[in-house]
Amino acid sequence: MLTATDLVCSRGERPLFAPLQFAIGPGCWLHLQGENGAGKTTLLRTIAGLARADHGELRWHGTPIARAGADYRRALIYIGHAAALKDELDALENLALMLALDGLCPTEDALLDALEHLHLAGREHLPVRQLSAGQKRRVLLAKLMLRPAALWLLDEPFAALDAEGIGLLNALVAGQLARGGIVVLTSHQPVDLPNGLALTLQRPDAGASRAAAADAARLEPAT
Repeated sequence: MLTATDLVCSRGERPLFAPLQFAIGPGCWLHLQGENGAGKTTLLRTIAGLARADHGELRWHGTPIARAGADYRRALIYIGHAAALKDELDALENLALMLALDGLCPTEDALLDALEHLHLAGREHLPVRQLSAGQKRRVLLAKLMLRPAALWLLDEPFAALDAEGIGLLNALVAGQLARGGIVVLTSHQPVDLPNGLALTLQRPDAGASRAAAADAARLEPAT
């Protein structure tokens, strides 16, 4: 279970969104929505433990993430919006490096199988600089197949993907949910998956009451 209570994040002196409350259980996913600059990436990074909230608390299975430490970090995988790949390395080497940074050393066959599943067969040994934006995104997403994690945090994972890539990613997320995992993602497009909740981040209104702010940030079924 991932929960947030009265959560507020800021950029400089300015709160990005009204206080948030949510609870996401096993097999469910949360779609973070909002205009550009609303704080979606900041919220994802805060859930990942890469940024600190200004107010409120995040808990994982009832334990504040600030106290959960390495156990929490092992339980999650975060894939940011930017393609954090090394252009001089090929797709296979990039995938192996990403996993090595998490202390994993899968076999070359396992790496090749993951890339093939994402329809990158024949491009495994191409320098990443020669891949399209969508193919680079698929290299990043291949990590999801080889790094077990109960919580996936995905920032614009559908960016640059074609219809085939979107279908492959939907299948990966559906598999994570079927295993009882949790997914929190941002996307500017609808996501066709069951058991979803949507949370729209809104800029705080200095004149609004606390109850009005909480109502504005309530969870809705994802569509």
